[in-house]
Amino acid sequence: MTAPRRAERHRTTKETSIDLVLAVDGTGQASASTGIAFFDHMLEQLGKHAGFDLAIEAKGDLEVDLHHTVEDVGIALGEALGEALGDKSGVRRFGSALVPLDEALVQIALDLSGRPFIVYEVDPVSEWIGTFDPQLCEEFWRAFAVAAQATLHIRSVSGKNGHHIIEASFKGVAQSLRDAVRIDGAGVPSTKGTL
Repeated sequence: MTAPRRAERHRTTKETSIDLVLAVDGTGQASASTGIAFFDHMLEQLGKHAGFDLAIEAKGDLEVDLHHTVEDVGIALGEALGEALGDKSGVRRFGSALVPLDEALVQIALDLSGRPFIVYEVDPVSEWIGTFDPQLCEEFWRAFAVAAQATLHIRSVSGKNGHHIIEASFKGVAQSLRDAVRIDGAGVPSTKGTL
């Protein structure tokens, strides 16, 4: 029997305080409380569709800007994923998805490569969604990819509704993660012997 792929993060700075629990081999039970309702909804979509059990409590200086909270949650989540996966022995490593949400279509490609890189090709969504600035999605995914040591491509193929485009991207990354973290072999999936 393998050890549970689980991690906790407690991250505190002058700008934010984050408590996060991640169980990779979960049932999709996800809850988020960041003070940013739309962001909470997206984080819950991420946990649900990745099949992760995820609990996030974050307090940040929202009176200054949402940026610190969104970025720091991305860092904490990426670090927790990296810790939970350990040396990544047996994982599929790669995941991809093409996810529609009404008129929106988003393409995702992910590699748990050990090399952080992001390509974010989503047309800027200019209108805020509730109290959320959609431009912060790129900052969240960049922080997550760097902290998780993953290569992540997010590309909007079509769409007009900002909510639909962003939600499709979160669901697409979730589906890609679900595939990439799945155990389907032995050893580290790299000719180098390490990721």
